[in-house]
Amino acid sequence: MTARTEHQPQMSVEEFEQLERHAPETVRLEFIHGKVQVKAVTDGNHDQIIAWLQRLCMQHRPELWLYADRGMQVEKYRRGRARPDGVLAPFGFIRGHGDWSDAEGVLMAVEVTSYDSDTHQRDRVEKPDVYASAGIPVYLLIDRDDCSVVVFNQPEDGRYRHTEKLPFGASVKLPDPVGITLDTEPLKELAA
Repeated sequence: MTARTEHQPQMSVEEFEQLERHAPETVRLEFIHGKVQVKAVTDGNHDQIIAWLQRLCMQHRPELWLYADRGMQVEKYRRGRARPDGVLAPFGFIRGHGDWSDAEGVLMAVEVTSYDSDTHQRDRVEKPDVYASAGIPVYLLIDRDDCSVVVFNQPEDGRYRHTEKLPFGASVKLPDPVGITLDTEPLKELAA
């Protein structure tokens, strides 16, 4: 049996979008590398981390907004579908978009690890390549498993050329075009 890849997808993007529209509210689906993936439903600390980051982004860059759980067209030729935990873009970015926004204009994608068996493959392995392929300048991974913040930037040829990993509590500089420095001390209390 041949494994499905982005070259031999499980289904078409259109079929995936129809499936996703009819999925129960308790299930979040993504279409990465040609296969359907189930993304864990978030917990309270996960949501609080996104709220913390929204507040900081608004304070430092009021012309931007961190849109939570926004459907994005990703990968080559926008044939993948992802739901980042957060997408930093100009305020009003999603106006006129349907369920899935193009990545053009997005400054940063954010993922917060969940406590499920797929988080390593999804957030640490696949998502950096997916977001780099879409041309998103910065990918911020808030990793609750090892209490670290990982900043990926400089996308080129479907990969981020630069990665920096810092522990919770460190001062984390989000590079241009984001240009925000985060004091990650509050994340220590939200790792659980």
